[in-house]
Amino acid sequence: MRGEVHAEMSFDKGQPMEEFDEELSAYSRKVGDRLRAIRRQKRLSLQDVEATSEFQFRASVLGAYERGERAISVPRLERLASFYAVPIDQLLPQDDVHGGGDSGVDLTRSKLAINVSKLSQLSGQPFETLQRFLRLIQVQRQDFNGKVITIREDDHRSIAAMLDVPVDLVPARLEALDLLFQPD
Repeated sequence: MRGEVHAEMSFDKGQPMEEFDEELSAYSRKVGDRLRAIRRQKRLSLQDVEATSEFQFRASVLGAYERGERAISVPRLERLASFYAVPIDQLLPQDDVHGGGDSGVDLTRSKLAINVSKLSQLSGQPFETLQRFLRLIQVQRQDFNGKVITIREDDHRSIAAMLDVPVDLVPARLEALDLLFQPD
């Protein structure tokens, strides 16, 4: 052992600590990117989060998390997920963010934008089921703006069953219920 130089090894991967630190830092940046994306979807500034959370999340600290300069603890991540009203796993990076990959199907056809805010004001079984269905889509897409969600033609059949109308009448039924989003 005389004259030998030993690199400090990480305990879990058997790799040099420098590589482990780089990997951890890269992951912190990815977590930060997710935190920033969710905050922006909520249309909140760092200062808005600080004020609304009653200083539970300081703007400077949250900014450091978002830049990947500081690692966030699991309990703090859980509190932030609760504050943003999103599942905690949505604050963590995923390999395939949108899921599923490219199916080769053109999903841009027959999209309908549903006003989620108006839907939340309706009561009754079909509307509650539709709300749960749209929340599932939001989680899959990691889109938590909470006001509007665009449904694809592939979703029309499911919505038709919920609203008890033929598939081709889904757009007309949503329009009659005043659930189609109309931009200002």
